[in-house]
Amino acid sequence: MENSILVLNAGSSSLKFSVFNLLGADQLSQKVTGQVEGIGTAPHLKARNDHEQTLIDVHWQTSEVANHAQALQQIIDFLNSSLQHQRLVGVGHRVVHGGPDYSAPSLITPEVMAKLDTITPLAPLHNPHNLAAIRAMMQECPNLLQVACFDTAFHRQQDTVAKLFGLPYEYYERGVQRYGFHGLSYEYIASVLPPDIATGRVIVAHIGSGASLCAIHNGRSVASTMGFTALDGLLMGTRAGSLDAGVILYLLQQEGLSIKQLEDLLYKQSGLLGLSGISNDMRILLDSNEPRAQLAIDYFVYRVSREIGSLAAAMGGLDALVFTAGIGENSPKIRQLIAKQATWLGVDIDATANEKSVACISRANSRVSVWMLPTNEELMIAHHTRTLLGL
Repeated sequence: MENSILVLNAGSSSLKFSVFNLLGADQLSQKVTGQVEGIGTAPHLKARNDHEQTLIDVHWQTSEVANHAQALQQIIDFLNSSLQHQRLVGVGHRVVHGGPDYSAPSLITPEVMAKLDTITPLAPLHNPHNLAAIRAMMQECPNLLQVACFDTAFHRQQDTVAKLFGLPYEYYERGVQRYGFHGLSYEYIASVLPPDIATGRVIVAHIGSGASLCAIHNGRSVASTMGFTALDGLLMGTRAGSLDAGVILYLLQQEGLSIKQLEDLLYKQSGLLGLSGISNDMRILLDSNEPRAQLAIDYFVYRVSREIGSLAAAMGGLDALVFTAGIGENSPKIRQLIAKQATWLGVDIDATANEKSVACISRANSRVSVWMLPTNEELMIAHHTRTLLGL
């Protein structure tokens, strides 16, 4: 029997999972990866092994997998049948918001769950689903140790001045501060950068449906575009990004939006979808001839470019720019547009290398090196889980 760790990453209508075998010298080998998507609407389980071979591809009726607990049951049944020589020794979960109290992965206990429940309003689209997966796993395997890995933890090392808002200081003491997100992705990218790059001043662009940038100096988070919640910073798939706080007051007082309507507007109806009126998917917008599709693309590139300048200022310069996540890894066009706007910083992209999506996509004489590095949050979670459980 081989010992393994299960990693779960729960979204609003999906439950992603990966199984890692524990090897010697703190090495991990990913054996299976997959997800149940369309939970409650059109549930579908698909998984593949480490050789990219499809192990299962099955659809159900809506009522058969109507919630995360039922999705987890299907995943467990699949793993029991396909990985009969694996012994599950721990579970690691991605939890988007850890609030002010969690600056490192934590063993999940009833006390931790109670604390995380109080943080839920800070990440209403994410934390409820993260916690639902944890509770379902507790119900399914009550004796199995579970670990929460927080997307905010990597940024807790930032200086106080980077975490402040211009509000009375007592609000900062009560937890109203900048947290930053996508920390597991940034932590992974920092761990795989070439040594001569890792010690320098690096901006990582984690751009996908959710998008943010992070300034990393010598492996340490210096500043991030996301703040108190995952609404801040860049334009995203359906999220607005940075807004004048007065806009919120106007929408409440003059437009008469309810709190729920405002939440839906900011989280689900804005971003690329809201500006384009077409889609939240960058691939669809890039293929469209509609003027508003181009407007949404232009604004996305504009916001990324402005934030690159801001983060470079926070570090006193820039040595490397890294693209990762869905758009960053798969869209040479967006990488090229952003790089063009950063030429003033010393970015000189190699068009051929960019089109081929190789690791280093800058010219040899570029003062700022430019990289495309696939992220692996699941591997980071597995490493943290193994370390914390002493496996």
